[in-house]
Amino acid sequence: MSFNEIRDEKVKEIENIILEYLPKEEGPQKKVIEAMRYSVMAGGKRLRPMMLKEAYVLFGGRGDKADAFMAALEYIHNYSLVHDDLPAMDNDEYRRGRKTTHVVYGEDLAILAGDALLNYAYEVAAKAVVKYQGDGSVGRAFAILAQKAGIFGMVGGQCVDVMNENRQEPLTMEEILFIHENKTAALMECALMCGAVLAGANDEQVAMMEKVGSDIGLAFQIQDDILDVTSTFEELGKPIGSDEKNQKATYLSLTGMEKSRAEVKRLTHEAVEILKSRDQRNEFLEELVLSLVSRRN
Repeated sequence: MSFNEIRDEKVKEIENIILEYLPKEEGPQKKVIEAMRYSVMAGGKRLRPMMLKEAYVLFGGRGDKADAFMAALEYIHNYSLVHDDLPAMDNDEYRRGRKTTHVVYGEDLAILAGDALLNYAYEVAAKAVVKYQGDGSVGRAFAILAQKAGIFGMVGGQCVDVMNENRQEPLTMEEILFIHENKTAALMECALMCGAVLAGANDEQVAMMEKVGSDIGLAFQIQDDILDVTSTFEELGKPIGSDEKNQKATYLSLTGMEKSRAEVKRLTHEAVEILKSRDQRNEFLEELVLSLVSRRN
């Protein structure tokens, strides 16, 4: 099978796990559950849970211990997208080729759906901690999940991002890298670190995976900035030119197209070389990282 065929099969397996953990649309609160499911099952690359599972496999993990964290991480990622699309944030009407959650369900239910996805992610992960009582790796993974999603991770990056919109002087490269490292890279670091921890990796190995996640996340965000300028609505499934519309300074706007593309390649190469340095390798994970350089959505 080709890489794309293997990846598509893995996406299907991940979506089955995500769907299995989602609550059913029932009870007085079923409308917000419907909005949650609409947001989560809108498609996407499922990159973060895929990275988590592949890191788990890389360090010898077996069985379904990683499943709950794969689902929880994807719920957190999707909550962030629901809130990012809101009028008070990026004010986008399309995501993955269809109407965003607030357009379909209203701003009030979209806010609640995002809140619900974040809380439900912790509920799913907490049940795994209870299920695997006595296994310290599960509690450690839970701590990483919470930290990387919070004020010292994704939320922290989002805060600096929105607080600096429309300011008179442009952001510095240091500020932009802080936003990218936290808003985007933190959840990718989380994926690789949680997968490694759940498989029994030591502190040095977990730190190595955090570095890989940082490289991938920064490369991914710079490529996003490039696609926001060079891609089309049909390819991205969402409006292009959002950064310019929102007057956001980006890595691309500070360094230009040539240097941005070179940095995407450099970071990706560095991440892959770190993965290749291990005696035990996961070639699919290495190919997955490389595929992000040439992605068009």
